[in-house]
Amino acid sequence: MNNITSSNRVLDEWNRADAATARSAMLACCGATRWADAVAASRPLHDPAALIETADRVWATMREPDWLEAFACHPRIGERKSVARGQSAAWSTEEQAATTTASHRMLAELAEKNLLYEQRFGFTYIVCATGKSTEEMLAILTRRLNRDRQAELLEAAEQQRQILQIRLGKWLTQ
Repeated sequence: MNNITSSNRVLDEWNRADAATARSAMLACCGATRWADAVAASRPLHDPAALIETADRVWATMREPDWLEAFACHPRIGERKSVARGQSAAWSTEEQAATTTASHRMLAELAEKNLLYEQRFGFTYIVCATGKSTEEMLAILTRRLNRDRQAELLEAAEQQRQILQIRLGKWLTQ
């Protein structure tokens, strides 16, 4: 089955699903319940492009409490255990694949800076890790530690938006 056929099949099934099932599918893509509820309530969506556009439009209405809820669903970059569950946990593992071969020194530095980040900003460091090396993620974390909280919150929200878009794409082709 090609990706277009698979995407349409998944979307059709989601459009017909009960509200709890539709919401659950969206929560795997992004842990903000208000976002998941709003996207699920927008059904039926007739093609994947409409879902992607709706996801972005709804994300643009989210605010700090929603963002923090979504961030809390992510494991720390480089951490082996995950706060995520189910499909979200599997996707997090995929997204952070580069850290599985990182040196102990690199992982220790990530752990130290993750803690500094959380102490400084009050939430987990969020970066769209797909396609990034451990070194890149660490460099981004180091750079972002120098921001003020508001600028960093907005950047983390944008990173979450990118992550949810990637996850929607994966969900549509499962």
